[in-house]
Amino acid sequence: MKEEKIHLYIQEIDGEPWLVEDDRGNLKVSYRVKEIIFVAQSPFQHIMILDTYDFGRMLVLDGVVQSTEKDGYIYNEMIAHVPLHIHPHPKKVLIIGGGDCGAAREIIKYKSVEELYFCEIDELVVKASKEHLKGVSDGLEDERIRYLFADGIQYMKEHTNEFDVIIVDSSDPIGPATQLFEYEFYKNVFDALKEDGLMVCQSESPIFYNEVMQNTYQSLQKLFNITKQYTAVVPTYPGGLWSFTLASKKYESFIEPDYEKTTKYFNEEMLKASFALPQFMLNK
Repeated sequence: MKEEKIHLYIQEIDGEPWLVEDDRGNLKVSYRVKEIIFVAQSPFQHIMILDTYDFGRMLVLDGVVQSTEKDGYIYNEMIAHVPLHIHPHPKKVLIIGGGDCGAAREIIKYKSVEELYFCEIDELVVKASKEHLKGVSDGLEDERIRYLFADGIQYMKEHTNEFDVIIVDSSDPIGPATQLFEYEFYKNVFDALKEDGLMVCQSESPIFYNEVMQNTYQSLQKLFNITKQYTAVVPTYPGGLWSFTLASKKYESFIEPDYEKTTKYFNEEMLKASFALPQFMLNK
């Protein structure tokens, strides 16, 4: 089989372009590419929008798939709707990361949200997603959104007792993003939340990144009164099963908010089921 690199992260295999994602040097996942839609190198990372055969258009950062038209809604709905089905009056919400805009699109479905602060370090990711990844990012013309193209780590240090809900929609703990998984950052998130605030972060694969997931849980448990893990299945993420960690100062019961019920994955039954964990995740 002929293999030849025709573009950064793209290989030609049997005469066709494939994205070959390398996870930890131990696992490779390949996607057959219809078309390379967008390519750029920002000051922070390499960015691609690809059109693929099985997953439609996808956002790829430094060779790693972040979101796709086919299954990206699963991750975005679960990181956004779960906290907003627990906090009874989330008026001021902050997203750290989330450059594909998918989580933001879900949050503005809630009538209770008066301000959504969207803090993403790489403006080019947002621009590329809004222009070329509309299956994930469409519908963000909303006056409640405040775009902040800034370092989320530094931004958290500058705010205290301000937000009802904070969603940490980070990339994998590699390079600068490593700090988004450390205790100091979570302490700053805790301080930026109001007295009854809560936060959610993606906490990686329970299968391949179990140590990261457990460290996240343990760090948040030291800070918050309530700490819980939940899961969803996202086919394009290594291992499929993906974890999220919710940390709350006060609330943990589910509520029935007023929101636009146009989800594809999330519903009230999935909300309840997502907190049912496999035994290996319970053996902390």
